[in-house]
Amino acid sequence: MRNFLFAFFMLLSISAFNQKKISSEVELKQTIPTKTRNSIEQKTTYINEIDSLMKKSFERGLFNGNVLVAKNNKVIYQKSFGFTDETKQTALNKKSIFNIGSIAKEFNAVAIMILVERGLLNLDDKISKFKLGLPKWSEKVSIRHLLNYASGIPRIESGLTIVNDEGAWNILKSNDNLLFEPGTGYRYDNGNVFLQRRIIEKVTGISYEEFVLKNIVKPLKLTNSVFDPKFGYKNRTSCYDMDNVRCPELKFISGWLWVDISDLYKWIEALNSNRLISKESLQTLLRNLYAIDEGGSLGRYLEKDELQRHNGISYKFESIFLNDFKNNVTIILLSNNLNRVWDLGYSIHNLMLGKEYEIPKKSIYEAIRKEALTDLNKAISTYNLLKKNYKEEYSFANPSELNKLGYELLRAGKNSESIVIFKLAIKEFPNNANLFDSLGEAYYTDKQYDLALDSYNQAISLGETSGNSIKMVEKLRKL
Repeated sequence: MRNFLFAFFMLLSISAFNQKKISSEVELKQTIPTKTRNSIEQKTTYINEIDSLMKKSFERGLFNGNVLVAKNNKVIYQKSFGFTDETKQTALNKKSIFNIGSIAKEFNAVAIMILVERGLLNLDDKISKFKLGLPKWSEKVSIRHLLNYASGIPRIESGLTIVNDEGAWNILKSNDNLLFEPGTGYRYDNGNVFLQRRIIEKVTGISYEEFVLKNIVKPLKLTNSVFDPKFGYKNRTSCYDMDNVRCPELKFISGWLWVDISDLYKWIEALNSNRLISKESLQTLLRNLYAIDEGGSLGRYLEKDELQRHNGISYKFESIFLNDFKNNVTIILLSNNLNRVWDLGYSIHNLMLGKEYEIPKKSIYEAIRKEALTDLNKAISTYNLLKKNYKEEYSFANPSELNKLGYELLRAGKNSESIVIFKLAIKEFPNNANLFDSLGEAYYTDKQYDLALDSYNQAISLGETSGNSIKMVEKLRKL
């Protein structure tokens, strides 16, 4: 009886405690304003959906890198997926530093504007003013032209040719002619970047790297950013391709700042809040007055959406950020395994805006390319098998996948194999003018001129837009 009474009172106590706990939770929930509670729930939804998107993309082999998403100036999601190099022995982490390619050109552009605001430069100064030993065309080219790739200066890059600082100087000083009159055209070339950095050095009397470290890196506390780090540098990543082969180490013009994802976010946030340059200077860099539909020093600015987009590629390093001023959303993806950062960036952006978005699909090109190079029949069997059983998982709706494979075979001297792939692509996409143009090129390379002519004519009838088919038809008729 005694034990029974003890158990009974314990049960009453527990019941009372639980009732009090439930009552407290309800009371707490009621004290949180509805707007705040909805905001918390929405944030949780964002995080869960972004995480699901990124995990699925990593599982599909579509992303190896770091991702960061911020809303209302607060980081709501940050994560690492994959490895630092092709050995896949060391996992990426938030301190991993990446080559961000063209995004690093933002630092020299902002450095120019810092000097303008200090009264040491004028954007309309001609570069001849700085006595760099350049030809007479330097009297026509202004700093503003350089910032907007509207200078027309000789190209320092051509095809696969990579130049260092000495090579860049040799090209620029030995070419007397411009590609076009400054301000009348657009040519995205690193010669414009090279000269910006040299002008900064001429005006300040110190190296470009030293100026950026002193005036940008240290003030913003970019604690994990470094110029041109050598292989083996702490936290440095290496890029690699789909066959897990490491990229060659670039010997290029100097002055490329490698960053981790947190430092890049600090940089974007500093520009947004005008901590380095004024709002007017930022707008000057965002808008390319010479080529509205082309990118400027800070990437592409889509004025209607108030969206800045900048991406950078260096070998298999690929990075992108979307800086949405209107919705106060920032999305950054850094990768050392060139893949789908562009698609993922926009998928996350649509997700954040409550729009429909897609999880990127696996590349059918990557799935069959190795077999195609050694056994084409086996590759086509694999293609058909995957389409039958995994249609929703692979990119069968993208004609560029087979087109890319056809050209890889063509470059490898496998003319007949490339023709088979282009014909398969046309079977899948019978109204695609570009694919008929590609097939025409394969037939032409294989000296099957009648079939090439038929393919080019078909491309023209479908509205091929580049004009290549028309030129090739004229050429073939002469033959």
